[in-house]
Amino acid sequence: MLISELKVEFLASIELIPTTQWNSLMQGSANSVNPFTRHQYLSALEKSRCVCTKSGWTPMHLSVLYKGKRIAVMPLYNKTHSYGEYVFDWAWAEAYERNHIEYYPKLLSAIPFTPVTGNRMGIDVSLSGKATADVITFIFQSLNQEVTRGEYSGWHCLFMPKTQHNCISNTQRSLLPISTSIQSPLETSLGLEQATPPLKRTGTQFHWQNHDYRDFADFLSTMSSRKRKNIIKERAKAINQGYTFRFIEGELVTDAQWQAFYYCYQITYAKRSGHYGYLNLEFFKLLGKTMAEQVLLLVVEKPITLADNTSSLINESDTSQIVAAAIYFKSDTHLYGRYWGALESADVLHFEACYYQGIEYCIKHGLDTFDAGAQGEHKIARGFEPVVTYSNHEIAHPAFREAIEGFVQQESEQNRRYMIEAAKLLPFKDKGK
Repeated sequence: MLISELKVEFLASIELIPTTQWNSLMQGSANSVNPFTRHQYLSALEKSRCVCTKSGWTPMHLSVLYKGKRIAVMPLYNKTHSYGEYVFDWAWAEAYERNHIEYYPKLLSAIPFTPVTGNRMGIDVSLSGKATADVITFIFQSLNQEVTRGEYSGWHCLFMPKTQHNCISNTQRSLLPISTSIQSPLETSLGLEQATPPLKRTGTQFHWQNHDYRDFADFLSTMSSRKRKNIIKERAKAINQGYTFRFIEGELVTDAQWQAFYYCYQITYAKRSGHYGYLNLEFFKLLGKTMAEQVLLLVVEKPITLADNTSSLINESDTSQIVAAAIYFKSDTHLYGRYWGALESADVLHFEACYYQGIEYCIKHGLDTFDAGAQGEHKIARGFEPVVTYSNHEIAHPAFREAIEGFVQQESEQNRRYMIEAAKLLPFKDKGK
């Protein structure tokens, strides 16, 4: 395969790529299907208009063709702000603004509003190692050229698996030619004698790992006495306050339950952020229809009292009402806690609905990992271990690129030290568990 034989497309909708084709390429050789890289998930974002030019996410998904056959894809967006990304570059944008230089638009390969690691390049697994490397080289040559053509400040790939994160740098360094006559316009404009690897950035999340626990009590038994007692106390408090918790499989969620979840989600988002959230009810209901096998809704109920007047949230049984809810996604190996909301303020309610119920579900169903969302040092005391997240960045402006490179190098070292200290705070008797 010659790079000159490859053709790139930038497509304005995920619907321009067949569902089975996209899913096959994005899944690759993985045994477990990441729900967020599926065509159905990205399609629901577009169909519900959560992702569109008006929201600052203009789709322009990258597709690579070889002799008319699609052999690679990448989720890609023209971004006019940095909301909903969770790898923060606001300081970079502010520095551009202070110098009267435009930072937006930028090109972004990510899953909108979803800080979850997953493939950002889907490449035909039947290709040889050399051909795969050529395709990766071509993808990033194409991004560089599009940056110059479209006057973007650069491109960014967020929450990549470590293998893809490293592959980008290694492939570009070893395969891109030195001759400036066949370099991309961006490389030439930067005065580079040969391709420079994209900037590598790391971050930290906290994930729960299933070490073959038999049940929740077995999990607790690995903790120090004080930490174990704190969790038992938190869980008992949630039950004593009259809350009950139950998971509902995606295909069994009723319209009324989706309405109740969405109301809780909006109320909580408004209290925290002053707006009603990035996502709408249509998006969640579409997921319930198109990805039912990977969607779980946790509803938190409380007995109805005479003082209750929230009739819209009363369950069909007429004996309880939904006071909180959380949406989860699952694969064969992972559970992902994504969005939640509550009508009542109670820390123990959040911990139970968003952490302990998920841990129990993983143990019961033999799932390896529970990703309960970005950030949150309070997860450490509840057994969530620090893990590294990866992103790659290319900045077109030479001076800013140099400054940002220094920043991400310092940030990576700070992140390394932070993770070491965080691991020391884990509640396990053996901190290395």
